[in-house]
Amino acid sequence: MAEHRHVTRCSFLSPLPIAATGSFRLPVGSRVSTSDVLIIGSGAAGLTAAVNLADRFRVTVLAKGALDEGSTAWAQGGIAAVLEPGDTFDHHVEDTMVAGAGLNDRGMVEFVVERAPAAIARLQALGVPFAEEAGALHLTREGGHSHRRIVHVADATGWAVQEALQRAAEAHPNITLVPDQVAIDLATGRHEERYSGAGHVWGVYALDRRTGRVGVHTARATVLATGGAGRTYLFSTAPRGATGDGIAMAWRAGARVSNMEFMQFHPTCLYHLEVKNFLITEAVRGEGGRLLNPRTGSRFMPDLDPRAELAPRDVVARAIDAEIKRDGLDYVHLDISHQPADFVRAHFPTIHEKLLGLGIDMTREPIPVVPAQHYTCGGIVVDRDGRTDLPGLYAAGECTQSGLHGANRLASNSLLECFVFGEAAATHIAECWNELPPPPPIRAWDESRVADSDEEVVIKQNWTEIRRFMWNYVGIVRTTKRLQRAARRIQLLNEEVADYYGHFRVTPDLIELRNLLQTADLIVRSALHRHESRGLHYTLDWPETRPDAADTVLVP
Repeated sequence: MAEHRHVTRCSFLSPLPIAATGSFRLPVGSRVSTSDVLIIGSGAAGLTAAVNLADRFRVTVLAKGALDEGSTAWAQGGIAAVLEPGDTFDHHVEDTMVAGAGLNDRGMVEFVVERAPAAIARLQALGVPFAEEAGALHLTREGGHSHRRIVHVADATGWAVQEALQRAAEAHPNITLVPDQVAIDLATGRHEERYSGAGHVWGVYALDRRTGRVGVHTARATVLATGGAGRTYLFSTAPRGATGDGIAMAWRAGARVSNMEFMQFHPTCLYHLEVKNFLITEAVRGEGGRLLNPRTGSRFMPDLDPRAELAPRDVVARAIDAEIKRDGLDYVHLDISHQPADFVRAHFPTIHEKLLGLGIDMTREPIPVVPAQHYTCGGIVVDRDGRTDLPGLYAAGECTQSGLHGANRLASNSLLECFVFGEAAATHIAECWNELPPPPPIRAWDESRVADSDEEVVIKQNWTEIRRFMWNYVGIVRTTKRLQRAARRIQLLNEEVADYYGHFRVTPDLIELRNLLQTADLIVRSALHRHESRGLHYTLDWPETRPDAADTVLVP
């Protein structure tokens, strides 16, 4: 692999014109907080950045709900790293490129992969109790990987990582963790008391769920670590708060957004009428789980791909979707009951216990599964330092498009991305601190021309409508006609939501609806732009893959 020399550059990506938005307002008595660095999001990316910054700077971390409600805590799988004898960085890079259908930035993939072992070591130092076997880390294998390279904590890796990072953040005197802050929009030069069109980001306006008031949080540097946009879809493994907030806020502030058409659908979400959004980790297939047609009892993946159940997620999800539609099924079966019961219980204790509570014993019978939206591969354009187009604004994790994932994320590269880019953003902020000016006075949030809503049903109706038409028209398999139908509905809803937003006080649901709709718009626009099938974007009108791989980049 070629050697990479990384030279710190303290400038940001090329500036772009700023899209106009409404005025920003602050009720009398609301607090204005100022810190050195503001981080929006309390998952793996946000807390990694915070812990790496806190020895030198005062850091404030805002969480939309509880500190541990983000996607990190939900991650069952693990973290990919080259640790097995015979495995190499080149193998990991190649697996990532193949899964990403050639759309990845190879230099960025190498940058992340080479930093994976050190990231694992730092997590061990923080106390993450990774599974071991014979005195060494136990490595499992997931779809798309040519080697065993997934470190894990049984089937609850994300929770263990969240717990360790949160414990470290809570123990540091320079880190202030603030839950229940629903970010509305970034505070930029437009919102300075002395207006500036430079597009510099000075922080964020956020609604405090506890008081119902909007405050402004300012800092020299702001890091978006807000996660993905899974709740744009009717069926998703993402937590309730994954409404694309960071992507929507960055877009409205003037940052480019890229590759939003690539929404990953996890092949195996539990199908159960009482429990929604429970993920069955890919490691079940990595340890021998087989996908079966429940009507015939036969496997179908070996006939479709030489990698069978270990094919990349887009391949497996489309295969399950086709099987369900062809035979009129509600679900397919994922069966690992041929493995020893003790083996299954030891490797998947959380899943085993959850399923037992629902009357399913995975050591004896198959698990009913369906695909569900799982990961947002596109997002805010960033470089390897986590810099966005806007001065003062960084981003890390699922809300970004760094070039790592391309057209489809390789399993267990997501948490890895959070650690690498959370640290990279922190490093760049520290190295370029003297070039980051202190925030100027920011205008207050004015609620003098709005009232409390008397039409909350509008929010619920529009939320449901968006998620349904996104699932039906912009799902695993697409057509131009369906995408155009979705675009027309988005246009109508944009007018309705803008009118509602302009007349009523903000609430958490209204803020999320606004971001959900903005994200849906970006997804549909990107999907209509791509006239080919590549990775996660599969359209019946353009079934072939073009020889030239190009990102879809939307410019405000």
